[in-house]
Amino acid sequence: MPVEQQKAVIQEFNLKKGIVVATFCGIMSACFSYGLAAGEPIKMLTLRHGTSTLWQGLPVLVIVLLGGFTTNVAWCVILNVRNRTQAEYFESRAGKDQSERIPLLANYIFCAVAGTIWYFQFFFYTMGETQMGVYKFSSWTLHMASIMIFGSLWGLGLKEWEGAGTRTMTLLTLSLAVLVTSTVVVGYGNYVGLAPEGNRNVISTGTRTRTGVPSQTAGRKRHARIASTALSSSPQPSL
Repeated sequence: MPVEQQKAVIQEFNLKKGIVVATFCGIMSACFSYGLAAGEPIKMLTLRHGTSTLWQGLPVLVIVLLGGFTTNVAWCVILNVRNRTQAEYFESRAGKDQSERIPLLANYIFCAVAGTIWYFQFFFYTMGETQMGVYKFSSWTLHMASIMIFGSLWGLGLKEWEGAGTRTMTLLTLSLAVLVTSTVVVGYGNYVGLAPEGNRNVISTGTRTRTGVPSQTAGRKRHARIASTALSSSPQPSL
């Protein structure tokens, strides 16, 4: 679609501003992970009060998501006041002659459903993170990569990219390839981490020797010892 046509369809279209905002949002999304890491004392507190290990991350979400909720509400109020659109939350008619009907109830229901689905990604993320043991450092990377990979594939399936140029589709394909490759690299790095120190060079060079054959089994045992040590050192709930 030519730039002139883009500007005609989307009056607010600004490629440079969009790239800056997208880059800023991508960088700042990492702060969510920092917030979850900073909430470790809250997790320990919940465990001491008898919360199951699987649910220990949920109280942290209350604190972390409160920041996003506050900034979103503040910005929405600013835009409502600036554009004088406060009444649109309750109006069921639109247009100069008020002839256009607005499905107000359906809009609120779909907004609630969208918000709930969005929250579920972090709900299930915190549950899964508790099961990753010493390798939970890679959980956020896999989470973000999965969102971008499956979100892009979903857009392709729904033909949201229909009409995009060849260059755009080439960049999208390369971006997805980078994300998939990075996910494989993270997984392989964790696999290598399971191996004993003496066998890591064997795995990394790809050579097959008798010393390298039992590396996976020995790695699993080593991982089990690490996990059991971590569990035994974690605070136990008081009875």
